[in-house]
Amino acid sequence: HQAGEASTPEDPAIFEKRVRHSMQKAERALISLTDKDGCAAFAGALAGLGTELLSTGGTAGVLRAAGLRVVEISDFTGFPEMLDGRVKTLHPKVHGGILFRRDNAEHQRQCLGNGILPIDIVAVNLYAFRETVADPACTLDNAIEHIDIGGPTLLRAAAKNFHDVTVIVDPADYPQVLAELKDKGHTELETRFRLARKVFALTSAYDAAIGQWLDRLDLASLPGCRD
Repeated sequence: HQAGEASTPEDPAIFEKRVRHSMQKAERALISLTDKDGCAAFAGALAGLGTELLSTGGTAGVLRAAGLRVVEISDFTGFPEMLDGRVKTLHPKVHGGILFRRDNAEHQRQCLGNGILPIDIVAVNLYAFRETVADPACTLDNAIEHIDIGGPTLLRAAAKNFHDVTVIVDPADYPQVLAELKDKGHTELETRFRLARKVFALTSAYDAAIGQWLDRLDLASLPGCRD
């Protein structure tokens, strides 16, 4: 909707289609974590349910060490990780797979035409920015490199499309997600909505922490700043 435009109730037939799509099996999960606590067990349970695992860097290494088959994001997209890790998941094959509406025939047509596969579960947490800048020895460059870009983008995309995608930012939510997948083959809409709210609360606080830290800096007094 454009700014100021009133939201209209969803057509019952469209809502029914969305409910049916929400009950489909999770084909693919993207797991990219700073906090890797419990991730191998979580990913192993997903794999046991027939879900393909996509991952990046260190998380992929942890999952492989646990004996799991993992597809690296660079292999999934056909595009290498680059710029010292600044660009890993920022690719249409990733964000298209998260954001397309499963009940929308035109979205489906565009995905098919562009080789975009669905990503139904996104488990991501963010670079530890607060902890990094709390260290008195933290440099400006180190702080800047701990401003997460890909993580919040993935989380916001998945949370926006909560009708179709389960987004997990907190390992404490792994058990409920797995229980629902095992019981019904899908997560409940109410669960996906709760998890989406959790994401937007987190990303809002994350951005606020970055803004507050920048507000305390005097750029002119900082060494190494480029003009």
